Amino acid sequence: MTDQISAKQFREAPGVDEWRTIFGGGWACAYFRTGSFAVGVELVRAIGDIAAAANHHPDVDLRPEGVSVRLFTSDFGGLSERDVVLAQRISAAAAELAVPADPSRVQHVQVAIDALAGAEVQPFWAAVLGYEPFGEEDVLDPLRRGPTFWFQRMDAPRPQRNRFHIDVYLPHDQVEARIAAALAAGGRIVDDSHAPGWWTLADAEGNEVDLAVWD
Repeated sequence: MTDQISAKQFREAPGVDEWRTIFGGGWACAYFRTGSFAVGVELVRAIGDIAAAANHHPDVDLRPEGVSVRLFTSDFGGLSERDVVLAQRISAAAAELAVPADPSRVQHVQVAIDALAGAEVQPFWAAVLGYEPFGEEDVLDPLRRGPTFWFQRMDAPRPQRNRFHIDVYLPHDQVEARIAAALAAGGRIVDDSHAPGWWTLADAEGNEVDLAVWD
């Protein structure tokens, strides 16, 4: 059985400067700005060889302008030393190809639904989305493409407040820039009492979003 490590332990490991830990499944993610599809294919090929040799397989998303990589240990849905080793080797492969990482492109989006009886509505959302239940409060895309859905338990109805909001999970070193961009775009901070864990922002009409990090 592989031992689980914390997000902090992952970040403190050597050779993983390009990677960012993201809540949403217990992931370490990196975005490599390849600049062309051909270079992206080369990097994906290298990642495939590394993963096959380690028998430890990441999620890889190839696009014309870059490659996104997500690491996790499926035994428990978190991070382990195996992810550290894989991150180090993938970073080395990217360096050989002169492909830089761009942490500003790393994020995970979650839809949060306030529910008085989450157990009653959760099966509906799993069915309509083609998702799978995960624990007592979440449904997840089995292919890890779409946002996670979290059913936040309410003790009583909350009139005058949205029943849906968006959670955006960001790297520790990117959240302040994202807040600044949101404020410059006409948003406002509704609640920062939970910072630096998360901040609640709203648009001009009061629709809310939480910007959060993972310790």
